Amino acid sequence: MMLRFALLTFVAFVLAGCATRQVNPPIAEVHPDEGYRFLTRDAKRTGNNAKDTLVVLTFSGGGTRAAAFAYGVLEVLRKTEMSLANGNRGRLIDGVDIITGVSGGSFTALAYGLYGDKLFDSYEKRFLKRNVESALLHGTLNPMNWAELSSDKWGRSEMAAKLYDEILFEGATFADLERGSGPIIMVQTTDISTGSRFAFTQPSFDLICSDLSQVRLARAAAASSAVPLVLSPITLNNYGGTCGFKYPSWLRLAADPENPARPAARAIKRMEETLAYQDSKARPYLHLVDGGLADNLGMRAVLETLEEMEAVRLGGGKTPLDNLKRIVVVVVNSLSVPKTNWDQVERPPGNIDILIKATGVPIDRYSYETVELLRDIMARWELMRAMRDSPAFDRSKDSRVAGLVNAPTAKLYAIDVSFAALKDPAQFDYLNDLPTSFSLTDEQVDRLRAAAGQILLESPDFQRLLNDAGARVIPSPN
Repeated sequence: MMLRFALLTFVAFVLAGCATRQVNPPIAEVHPDEGYRFLTRDAKRTGNNAKDTLVVLTFSGGGTRAAAFAYGVLEVLRKTEMSLANGNRGRLIDGVDIITGVSGGSFTALAYGLYGDKLFDSYEKRFLKRNVESALLHGTLNPMNWAELSSDKWGRSEMAAKLYDEILFEGATFADLERGSGPIIMVQTTDISTGSRFAFTQPSFDLICSDLSQVRLARAAAASSAVPLVLSPITLNNYGGTCGFKYPSWLRLAADPENPARPAARAIKRMEETLAYQDSKARPYLHLVDGGLADNLGMRAVLETLEEMEAVRLGGGKTPLDNLKRIVVVVVNSLSVPKTNWDQVERPPGNIDILIKATGVPIDRYSYETVELLRDIMARWELMRAMRDSPAFDRSKDSRVAGLVNAPTAKLYAIDVSFAALKDPAQFDYLNDLPTSFSLTDEQVDRLRAAAGQILLESPDFQRLLNDAGARVIPSPN
């Protein structure tokens, strides 16, 4: 037995030279009308997608807890029927345009983007109710993986990506998502060198002059859930500055300090963050980790998009806001803050506990702020419309007339699906105490799904949407 073990270990180390990560290929030129990006995808989509309504789902991080909670929301949207712009009726889930996914939430987002309705036949068995954490640990302890894990080109997250392909994604790439007809999936990660967000979309890959279409979905999920110290970063090659990349005109306008409309501060910040990618000689590689470190809700991309379109519109430019009546943003936040007894004992908490809390508290507060910023945008638009429509508003004298006349007319529905909305204290305590891991019991998964559906259906903003859009929830046959 020992001889066999030694032989297997020797063979593994001999094969270590073959261990390497997938290398994202370069592009020679940016093609703004091609690739996996929202505007081009929206024009190609078919089916019952209401063009007067933009529907965005944001799935937070939190391991299987987040994946199951997000899945519960999809189950309700699948049963929600609404009136469409063409006079027909269809399911609200078919009108979803964008899903952002972070860490655990990225698995549900990517799997739905890949499989569509087929997801509801197998996702529970293939991922939600599978002990993924045990499988990852087994891979780490398997001597056949030790040589690869010791390679500087293949770390624990590459091993995780291999597992995710085996159990869920089946080797699919972003080209497979592009060929589908579902919503665009924006998987969020964190560039560990700068702390900035990096999304697995072609506009982000344009920055590094690379082709997203050949990248495997499993690597995107592995990068978004690569918790520092537990899993290694996912590495991308940076070819920035070699493909003639230019910032879109609307982004340059939004960030221009001389813009007669208010420049979007977030657009300015993003331009500053992404400039560094253009110097690939100084930064030939990107190391990506858990997206929750930069934005655990995946909301920053949504906020920036709304503010950037608003800035362009206020300046007289054309944006998708021109035709929209409704913008629906469903924030699916599985944040949990388990109680501690630290303040009841004299002895301070241990180093590991402090480390976990020190990284979690800023993320939690940052997540809260992004939801509030979305509500601020909604309030600002309502105020601008009220001022414009007021009898006291003098179009000939008011210096703000250009901005107010072009104020966005779309109603914004900010629907918060989080544990805090639960009315039953016992139910809240149960879900709030669930760990951030990739291993939950079947009962825990089912209760998360049920709670997400309950919270969504009881949301005042969701009920307002149902009423305004002539929608209804179809009773389950069961």
